Amino acid sequence: MSLINPGFGLVIWMTIAFLIVLFVLKKYAWKPIMNALKEREDSIEESLRAADRAKEEMKDLMIDNEKLLREAKDERDALLREARKIKEKIIEEAKEKAGEEAANVVESAKERIENEKKAALVEIKNTIATYSIEIAEKVLREELKDKKKQENYIEKLLKETSLN
Repeated sequence: MSLINPGFGLVIWMTIAFLIVLFVLKKYAWKPIMNALKEREDSIEESLRAADRAKEEMKDLMIDNEKLLREAKDERDALLREARKIKEKIIEEAKEKAGEEAANVVESAKERIENEKKAALVEIKNTIATYSIEIAEKVLREELKDKKKQENYIEKLLKETSLN
C-alpha cells in the first residue's frame, strides 16, 4: 500500500530526483534534442520543398515532352506530305515521259511506214517500168520485123515530132 499512499518524504525525494533529472536534461540534453528536432523539421521542410520543385520540374518536362512530340508529329506529317508531293510529281513526270516516248514511237512508226510505202511505190513503179519496156520491146520487135513497116513507122514518128 505504500505505492498507493506514498509517504511525504518519498514524494519530496522523488520531486528532488525529478528536478535534478530535469535540470541535467535541460543543461545537457534539452538543447541537443531540440536542435536535432529543429534540424529534422528543417530537413523535412527542405525535402518537401525539393519534392515540390521536382514535381514542378516533372510537370515542365512533361509539357516539354508533349511539345516535342507534337513538333515531331508535325515534322513527320510535313515530311510525309512532301514525300507524297514528290511521289505524285515523279509519277506525273513518268506519265509525261511515257506519253512523249509513245508519241515518238508512233511518229517513228509512221515515218517508217511512210518510208516503206514510198520504197514500195518506187519498187512498183520500177517494176511496172521494166515490164512496160519489156512489153514495148516485144511489141516493137513484132511490129518492126518487116523492113517496110520499120521505115513507115520512123517516118510517122518524125512527122509527129516537131523540131523547134
